[in-house]
Amino acid sequence: MQAANESGLAQVQNIIAIASGKGGVGKSTTTANIALAMAAAGHKVGVLDADIYGPSQGLMLGIKAGSHPETMDEKWFVPLTAHGIKVMSIAFLIDENSPMVWRGPMAAGALQQMLLQTHWGELDYLFVDMPPGTGDIQLTLSQKAKLTGAVVVTTPQDLALLDARKGIEMFTKVQVPVLGIVENMSTHVCSQCGHEEAIFGALGGAKLAEEYGTEQLASLPLSMHIREQADAGNPTAIADPHGTIAKVYSELAHTITLKLNQKPSGPSISIED
Repeated sequence: MQAANESGLAQVQNIIAIASGKGGVGKSTTTANIALAMAAAGHKVGVLDADIYGPSQGLMLGIKAGSHPETMDEKWFVPLTAHGIKVMSIAFLIDENSPMVWRGPMAAGALQQMLLQTHWGELDYLFVDMPPGTGDIQLTLSQKAKLTGAVVVTTPQDLALLDARKGIEMFTKVQVPVLGIVENMSTHVCSQCGHEEAIFGALGGAKLAEEYGTEQLASLPLSMHIREQADAGNPTAIADPHGTIAKVYSELAHTITLKLNQKPSGPSISIED
């Protein structure tokens, strides 16, 4: 493993994985909004898009298509900057329309290079937008970075909760603290009549958190505005900073900060076959 003081992580205080058991639960949107809420609170923040096969942070954070990182000393990538946060993604290194037809070890190698050879500089928080599942990328991150903790994103329905359990179990096995659960799409409010309905089920995230001795950090609705703002590269945390949903992200960021101040940093993990 590359020594911490020889990597781009040398001045990064906290590395937090934002994970999900399955795709489509709003993990990337959650990552972007937490990062922006943290930056709005005055913290130095970075985002690493670790979803090698489906990177989306560039689009969500409004980074112009075709943008590429500069290099420094022929050794380091210089992360791009968007809305005051530093961002690195495989999408900045390849043609945006090119599929990543890579086997697991190649994807893991790309993640390792972006993680350790990006000159992150001084950061209070580096949020890692994980791909769904529990495969090579997740294990590589656990091996190569001293993760402070993980946040698991889910929706309330049983299928998503089943996969979220696997994510929690994975972090437990590699001794990474699970800071809590974020439940997305908890309810839908009709834009015409105002009726609120839990169309994907109720209290799934809270029950999952109780089952694993953690807590539900936030509950967010199924909202067209969240989707539209993320697609426009202007996520809710900054598009509508005084709105109800942005306040939830702000409170979520504050809760994570408080929990990290109470918890020791996670260990460096070495996994052997």
